[in-house]
Amino acid sequence: MGSSSYRRCLLLLVSILCIRGRCGASASVVPAKIGKGYRLISIEETPYGGLLGHLQVKQKNNVYGADIPHLQIYVKHETNDRLRVHITDAEKQRWEVPYDLLPRERPPQAKQAIGRSRKNLLTASEYEGSELIFSYTTDPFGFAVRRKSTGETLFNTTADHSDKYGNMLFKDQYLEISTKLPEDASLYGLGENTQPHGIKLYPGDPYTLYTTDISAINLNADLYGSHPVYMDLRNKGGKAYAHSVLLLNSNGMDVFYKGSSLTYKVIGGVFDFYFFGGPTPLAVVDQYTSLVGRPAPMPYWSLGFHQCRWGYHNLSVVEDVVENYKKAKIPLDVIWTDDDHMDGHKDFTLNPVNYPRPKLLAFLNKIHDLGMKYIVINDPGIGVNESYGVYQRGMANDVFIKHDGEPFLAQVWPGAVYFPDFLNPKTVAWWGDEIRRFHELVPIDGLWIDMNEPSNFCNGKCTIPKDKVCPSGTGPGWICCLDCKNITSTRWDDPPYKINASGIGAPIGYKTIVTSAVHYNGVLEYDAHSLYGFSEAVATHKALQGLEGKRPFILSRSTFVGSGKYAAHWTGDNKGTWDDIKYSISTMLNFGIFGVPMVGSDICGFYPAPTEELCNRWIELGAFYPFSRDHANFYSPRQELYQWDSVAKSAQNALGMRYKLLPYLYTLNYEAHISGAPIARPLFFSFPTFTKCYEVSTQFLLGSSVLVSPVLDKGKTKVNALFPPGTWYSLFDLKDTIVSDDGDYRSLDAPLHVINVHVYQNTILPMQQGGLISKEARMTPFTLIVTFPAGVTEGHADGKLYLDDDELPEMSLGNGYSTYVDFHATVENKTVKVWSEVMEGKYALQKGWIVENVKILGLNGIGESFHLEVGGNSVSDVSNVELIASEQRIYTDKLEDGGDTRKCMMIEVQGLDLPVGKNFAMSWKMGVHG
Repeated sequence: MGSSSYRRCLLLLVSILCIRGRCGASASVVPAKIGKGYRLISIEETPYGGLLGHLQVKQKNNVYGADIPHLQIYVKHETNDRLRVHITDAEKQRWEVPYDLLPRERPPQAKQAIGRSRKNLLTASEYEGSELIFSYTTDPFGFAVRRKSTGETLFNTTADHSDKYGNMLFKDQYLEISTKLPEDASLYGLGENTQPHGIKLYPGDPYTLYTTDISAINLNADLYGSHPVYMDLRNKGGKAYAHSVLLLNSNGMDVFYKGSSLTYKVIGGVFDFYFFGGPTPLAVVDQYTSLVGRPAPMPYWSLGFHQCRWGYHNLSVVEDVVENYKKAKIPLDVIWTDDDHMDGHKDFTLNPVNYPRPKLLAFLNKIHDLGMKYIVINDPGIGVNESYGVYQRGMANDVFIKHDGEPFLAQVWPGAVYFPDFLNPKTVAWWGDEIRRFHELVPIDGLWIDMNEPSNFCNGKCTIPKDKVCPSGTGPGWICCLDCKNITSTRWDDPPYKINASGIGAPIGYKTIVTSAVHYNGVLEYDAHSLYGFSEAVATHKALQGLEGKRPFILSRSTFVGSGKYAAHWTGDNKGTWDDIKYSISTMLNFGIFGVPMVGSDICGFYPAPTEELCNRWIELGAFYPFSRDHANFYSPRQELYQWDSVAKSAQNALGMRYKLLPYLYTLNYEAHISGAPIARPLFFSFPTFTKCYEVSTQFLLGSSVLVSPVLDKGKTKVNALFPPGTWYSLFDLKDTIVSDDGDYRSLDAPLHVINVHVYQNTILPMQQGGLISKEARMTPFTLIVTFPAGVTEGHADGKLYLDDDELPEMSLGNGYSTYVDFHATVENKTVKVWSEVMEGKYALQKGWIVENVKILGLNGIGESFHLEVGGNSVSDVSNVELIASEQRIYTDKLEDGGDTRKCMMIEVQGLDLPVGKNFAMSWKMGVHG
């Protein structure tokens, strides 16, 4: 639910502030190079590993405040492929992302009274690890990180006279550091923002990181999440190398990417850099999530389709939505309600008139019996209401963020609210108890935590008016009705450097908590602001998991480094436009890089009304988002997928395929959980040496092998799709075969109800028969799609399958409730072999899962002399098994050329009854081509 309709007011406020001279130092004339940097005065090896050094400022200046005179630098190779460089005040402790919130190794504590001598300077200026090398210069101090295997410099902060940036700066409220970059480096990340130029970072575009409730329609602006990490992909002589850089800092920052350099300008905290050596994109994300937290295991049903709307006014409407999906034969797993179910928009309440509890419980019993789920929204603002139990218990436990010693007053949907302080352990316990109480009232299946940037409809310090009702109940609910005055008297509310907040240089406290407010243990909102949604997700995850010991599902709008360990994400308030459908792909792919793989956008757009054609194309795309949900605004017309016959047809087609692919998607969920591998990936993850795909933002891969090529433009019935080198098979018609010898674009037919989805060679794809609910789809027999290069005489293919009891909180093997299968296939000496290697087969056997069909694509001959083994024993009676051969259509170069003279075959092995939980092996000879 959005509250971002006040951007024009924000622009007006900023204009007024600038007229009054409050645009800050960033708007006045400031030299490009400030100060002379620091000199290294000592450095030594520590007994516990790493280097510890001290820096002294060379020449003091007061631009953006006084320099911190003495700094401590700590450098350590924490793993073979991860290097940490930590720089802070040498004489007193500074704010950092809390170590209990994001667990990691602590650097040595800053020492008092730093010696000013040059003692303990190492003779060597390099510090080698297995994959990365740290080096430094002493005066002015700068450091560089190189890749050991190639010698290439990945990060270099040393500035010379020709550079347009200066040496490192470190002030209380302004930190600056820059790195040189090669012009041909491809950078990705630095979010959350809506990037109009696609997934690849674009020189000159602004990248501001500060969690903000402005809608995703605002381009190149700081949105709901803060992820100060980027991936750098370089191609040297046909070899690709990827690495990643994280600046672990929660303060607001501007990042300026100029193509040949990148500059951080941060308004607090410390420099805490982590360098991840890769060298592949998958390895980078693996290394990154090993530090910040592996992505959360998701329940199986969460990979089904979700329907939501702000404006389901009563339970009867919700019941009708579920029934209409069933009538339209469109898959649906989860029904959501926005705050319509609440009593006066208050968290953890139920509207007794529109959502009477007895009727709601009867409805939930019905859908739960079918395997469907129910999720509700929850905003962090707690209504200030003396008769409201949640408020009463919160006040009794002293859980709210303070300003001037009193709970900070804001306004959100209930009216006047206080914000819980999730950095306070007492708040976490209180929050868990409130979730428990509500779950006893309504057995929800997950929580949607929204408005947690956090969002505030008012500005500054507010009081509840005594002469009027607030809110009045008429007009838009997001208009501030409290009595408020701006706060600009503190350096926290009016810092010397102004980041480009909201994309227009707005005050950092605009429409949120004032930044001089105080959290637990005296932590300033100024420092902790961008951690709010993250800390709420941690508390919510703990609460949900504690209810019944089940695997939680949480959807959070605001995210930070590490949020993927606890929550899924949707890309916020988008518009029903052709531009927005394009933008959704880049944002989705970025979040995979951020370690938040369960992500998607509001299908058909949050507002205003989408066209029928756009909604057709959006469900075709959205059916392949990792998180697939239709959601709409209160003021928009209804846009459930059955509202148009044409959209219903497209939904049946695209979601029908999604539900067949659920075992593959769930296996990708498992891979994400154990290695961080994104579910939806840019093409360069699988084809890092294929430079044509470095900028592709209109297609994506699911896993390593399934390519999605949607129509993203009005009136188009063809799509120009890039196919990396190799053989690709259409999932909707396995006989259609594209051979892309060198990697090129192809024009594909895409009439209104068609989306092109292809599977790559050398893959074994586990699929089931689909269904209208994931629970029933999950119990249907398996088909294995085995893909070889077209006309193969020798080749191999591999695939994976993970199955478990998805209610268990952990996703792992060895607990008796999970099974993992490796599938293999080879073509060699005119013999085709397909076999499985099963780990922990007991669970799959108990569930009775079977493989009944195997389709092998790309062969150059038909099959004969079939042999089958199950569990190591030969099966003598294979009379029910039938090998059916059919010729495939091969297209090379241009599709319109009419195909290729080469021929290849698809062999379908039917009539199988192979237990998934047992090893099997089948083989046959390839006879003469038919």
